Amino acid sequence: MNKPADNLHMTRALELAEQGRGYVEPNPMVGCVIVQGGKVAGEGWHQKFGGPHAEIVALAAAGKTAKGAEVYVTLEPCCHQGKTPPCTDALIKAGVTRVVVGCEDPNPQVAGKGISQLREAGIEVELLADFAPARRLIAPFAKLVSTGRPWVIAKWAMTLDGKLATHTGDSQWISGEASRAVVHHVRGLVDGIVVGKGTVVQDDPTLTARPAGARVATRIVLDSLASLSTDSRLVQTLDEAPVMLVAREDAPAQRINALRELGVDVLPISLGDHEEFIDQLLDELGRRQMTNLLVEGGATLLGILFDLGAIDEVHVFVAPKLVGGQTALTPVAGQGLAEMATALELDEIEVNVLDGDVHIHGYVRPR
Repeated sequence: MNKPADNLHMTRALELAEQGRGYVEPNPMVGCVIVQGGKVAGEGWHQKFGGPHAEIVALAAAGKTAKGAEVYVTLEPCCHQGKTPPCTDALIKAGVTRVVVGCEDPNPQVAGKGISQLREAGIEVELLADFAPARRLIAPFAKLVSTGRPWVIAKWAMTLDGKLATHTGDSQWISGEASRAVVHHVRGLVDGIVVGKGTVVQDDPTLTARPAGARVATRIVLDSLASLSTDSRLVQTLDEAPVMLVAREDAPAQRINALRELGVDVLPISLGDHEEFIDQLLDELGRRQMTNLLVEGGATLLGILFDLGAIDEVHVFVAPKLVGGQTALTPVAGQGLAEMATALELDEIEVNVLDGDVHIHGYVRPR
């Protein structure tokens, strides 16, 4: 950054952008600060999907003082007509003189074109190419627009000896209330929550966020034969949140029809192995513009995602308990890796103690 105050204003723009988390998806979170004569003249953030972009909100707050001002925006201003007009046009019309951009927009409709348009209009533009916080902010959006698939967040709770449950399958409760509160918060920010049939049979969960969050996640059950009980708590709480059941296309038609009549969205997947099954699901969820996906288990599902290299972020809760048992499940099954040197590693690791549980959060380091 060229000016001493640049870091201060961009940091503030990032803080503003965070306020849109859970409300703006599948759009990216964006924050904007407008500075005139060294003083903040206007602030804004993208507040909801389909609503005004951060730059438009900040320009409205700044009013006439935007003329000749500097603009700090976490993401390259858009230059195309979407649900709202191009932000580049608004910035040019307002007469700003300098725009500092946190990162380039990965959307092919923008991808540097917004910056070029501003420069062609005589506006000084500085792109912070190595500004990691801005890139982290839009990572789920970037994955969706570049791969067509959602950002995958893996979550599990385990004992100190690495068990998901006892050898009898009992798992309630491994973690404490403080840990479960974090999980409920994450649930309230995602588009979908995925579990395998075994988790539903064992725990009969509701998979809702309590209290409710910014989003209402679709509860997604992988159940190849569509055997989900109509008496399950998932089906009985359809008025609280939708349920998608992912089944093989040759699952019994009677079962599929019974669930559909109750309001379950049954998604038939063509035949193939487990990895092909998950591949098709991720592609379909991307087509549905799901941006963030929380996977809560079990070990088989997490193992498949691990083997596919599809996990992007991890929340792990380690309880100070020991249960033992050679046959007790560990969190991530699948084929696994042959050499420790190839193990996945996490970046930006946060470790917190929650009433005795250890909460580990991080992002899978790209290979």
